[in-house]
Amino acid sequence: MSGLFCIVSAAVLAAAASFTKELHLRHPSDNGFAERRTAAAEAKRQLLAKFASAPKPTDPEMQEKLAAREAVAQAREARRAEREAQKQAEHDRILAEAAAAAAAAEQEQRAEAEARQAEIAERVSRVVADEAARKAERDRRYAARKARQR
Repeated sequence: MSGLFCIVSAAVLAAAASFTKELHLRHPSDNGFAERRTAAAEAKRQLLAKFASAPKPTDPEMQEKLAAREAVAQAREARRAEREAQKQAEHDRILAEAAAAAAAAEQEQRAEAEARQAEIAERVSRVVADEAARKAERDRRYAARKARQR
């Protein structure tokens, strides 16, 4: 049993040594708290230097960038307004076409209704004329019969 324990502990020791070596290779300059503190201070100084050397809003270069951004924004707004105008024109055109189609359909319905009314009136006049002709024929026969009887 002690032989197995020696093999396992040797493997664990080898893995631990490998891990410490790998950790040291990953952070070779991590020697202590003081170095970490100086590195943090140096990073802070570099960041402050970066912001100090950044162009101010009053610099001509920044004014040019701001003007360019404003021009791009105005152009974008002009394109948007143009698209909106095109959409509105298309919408108005579609509405006008729909109104024209509705007017044409209404006119067609009105013409059909007038044609139906004319046809009905013509039928009625024919029926009345036929009835008048039959009455006239009946009256003629009646008068002829009365004439024969006298």
